[in-house]
Amino acid sequence: MTSIAYVIPTHNRAAELGSTIEALGALPAHDAELIVVDNASASPPRLPARLANGIDVRLILRRFNEGAAARNDGARASDADWIVMLDDDSSPTSIAYLDALNEAPSDVLAISADIHLPLLGKRESGGLPEVFIGCGVALRREAFQAAGGYDPSFHYYAEEYDLAAKLLMMGGRVAFEPRFGVNHFKASAGRDMDTILARLVRNNCWVEQRYAPDADRFDAIVRTRRRYRAIAIKERAERGFREGLSEFRQTIRRQIRTPMSRELYDRFTGPDHARRALQRAHAERRFASAAIVARGKNDWVIERALAELGVPLVRRESADALVVGTMSPGPMLDHIECASDSRLIAGWDTSCSDYRPRLAAA
Repeated sequence: MTSIAYVIPTHNRAAELGSTIEALGALPAHDAELIVVDNASASPPRLPARLANGIDVRLILRRFNEGAAARNDGARASDADWIVMLDDDSSPTSIAYLDALNEAPSDVLAISADIHLPLLGKRESGGLPEVFIGCGVALRREAFQAAGGYDPSFHYYAEEYDLAAKLLMMGGRVAFEPRFGVNHFKASAGRDMDTILARLVRNNCWVEQRYAPDADRFDAIVRTRRRYRAIAIKERAERGFREGLSEFRQTIRRQIRTPMSRELYDRFTGPDHARRALQRAHAERRFASAAIVARGKNDWVIERALAELGVPLVRRESADALVVGTMSPGPMLDHIECASDSRLIAGWDTSCSDYRPRLAAA
């Protein structure tokens, strides 16, 4: 039976951490341990030695706030098969996902959760088909360590993209798993949007600088800048955007380039997944035209896949098909579940893990 370790970094959030620990303790008993890594909180958290369901608890104290890289300390402290990364305000809704861990083929190195935001009434908006979100992902411990864990220079934001890229370049895959439900009690208030935008633009540009193929690097960085400039304007965080872009320019030469192959980059950014999903949908019910709706992260991927099919984009009212314009699983699932238009098509298949049909066939 697969063993797991829950790893949670925290910093000055005792109430949130307490609620998360209570939620973990309410799960049915299973083979697991909990490792909390405190990022130099003003007052170290007070933790029970064992949760109500028998899960042992350990606390690691850090002298400095290392951000997401504190997760590395938790992973090093465990010998479990899988590390389940959570935030101090996120927890699994059940242990049904343990079956997915047991079934996963050896090349599935990470399993992404279906992450809900109960306070906001929607799903988490980040991630891509093979890029997970840090508040809900299971990682094979040995693969995590072989990849070097999270890069401390990112602190927070896009560190998952960097790690996912490393796992893919090791020959692995990232699978989305709907049985892996996670509630993330993230509040929208009190967030410093200038700091967030500074890190988002800097870190995402770092990822493209490191991994985009030579022919794509410039366009990918420009596209990333445009995306976060638009978000900065919407959030009134232009100052943070400018600071992050300036820091990226100052550090660009420090980013060691290990560009992906074309095939791997298409998996990493989504075209491979969109191509297969739309080709399958087109074969099942041919459509001569399409409109893109609910645009979001990497909507350019949907545009490219439709162009490859030879399907022109038209106005929504005259389109044969409506394609959800995001490669992030959360917003895509939210839109699919709420919409009633029979023309609606998802840009990639989030209904089941990529590997499950292969297991059934075997």
